[in-house]
Amino acid sequence: MDENKVGDAIIAAAIQIHRVLGPGLLENVYEIVLVHELRQRGLTADRQVPIPVEYCGHKFDEGFRADLIVAGKVVVELKCVGRLNDAHRKQLMTYLRFTGMKLGYLLNFSQSLMTSGIVRMVHRLPEGVADF
Repeated sequence: MDENKVGDAIIAAAIQIHRVLGPGLLENVYEIVLVHELRQRGLTADRQVPIPVEYCGHKFDEGFRADLIVAGKVVVELKCVGRLNDAHRKQLMTYLRFTGMKLGYLLNFSQSLMTSGIVRMVHRLPEGVADF
């Protein structure tokens, strides 16, 4: 399954969860339920995945932790905040850069409508490929 189809499944699952649970719970609740929902849809989903940092030829395994990696292709960061800011976007872009993955999502479950809390980010698309 390509990244875009995985992304569609992530968004559909997030909207379903938001409809059932509503906004404003703790991030880890959404994380647990989202992993369950994605697995029910036949996708692999790993929680709190370490992302190592390489610096001057040294690898540090204690770098970062992605909330979710879905299908080994898409990074998902979950938030439950009043408003996403640039630091959240930079965090996701950093995770994409260090993992080499191309697609990531910020999902802010604190919004009244889940669709208002979804940010799709891409990193290093191949030449000639448009991001829609």
